[in-house]
Amino acid sequence: KKKLKISGRELVSVPAQVFGLDQLQVLEMSPERESCLRYQMELLPQEISRLRNLTCLYVDSNNLKKIPAEIGTLSHLERLTLSNNSLSSLPPEMGALQRLHSLHLANNSLTELPAPLCHLRSLTFLDVSDNKIGTIPSSIRHLEKLETLLLLFNSLESLPEEVCLLRKLRTLWLGNNHLRSLPATFGELVNLDWGYNYCSCNFEGNPLERPPPEVCSRGPEEIRDYFLSFHKT
Repeated sequence: KKKLKISGRELVSVPAQVFGLDQLQVLEMSPERESCLRYQMELLPQEISRLRNLTCLYVDSNNLKKIPAEIGTLSHLERLTLSNNSLSSLPPEMGALQRLHSLHLANNSLTELPAPLCHLRSLTFLDVSDNKIGTIPSSIRHLEKLETLLLLFNSLESLPEEVCLLRKLRTLWLGNNHLRSLPATFGELVNLDWGYNYCSCNFEGNPLERPPPEVCSRGPEEIRDYFLSFHKT
């Protein structure tokens, strides 16, 4: 009674009866590993606000073009997956989801990281890969608990120094952007697994000039040392 998965080859809307399940905690409306399916929901109904006990909402791989402001009333929401949709913006009310710790936004049409998201103090996982994001707001520094930040395949030309204040970051993927340099304090991200797992920090596909390509080719420890010495000077 507390978990519901809705599946079908061409799901286009949420059955009205769902919104009467006021004790529902997990609602899944995505094809998951069924790669042959792509659901066709374009709008998440405003009535989603009736599901006040939702902790997990999975609506990735649909055709969502808009998220209603009422999403901000889901005060118990901890996990929200919106990847593989057609979203170009998010409502500012999402900033009210103070229990949210995992947010998936990959493969949409976002051109910026909405500032309200940078006030989600409980967020530990944020995936905004494969969008059109060109800038990261300095307010990202407020994501004090963030451990994973995935920014691959965007349009970033610079990375704000404030990213280097996210001291709990363990994974930071920056591949396939337009970055020519990284912040001078980049080496201070001490919890990145610099020495053992190159995948913890990915730079490939950027026209980096600082650090120069010959430093990047030597591996993550050399990149870390480069920034630490650069910062000292």
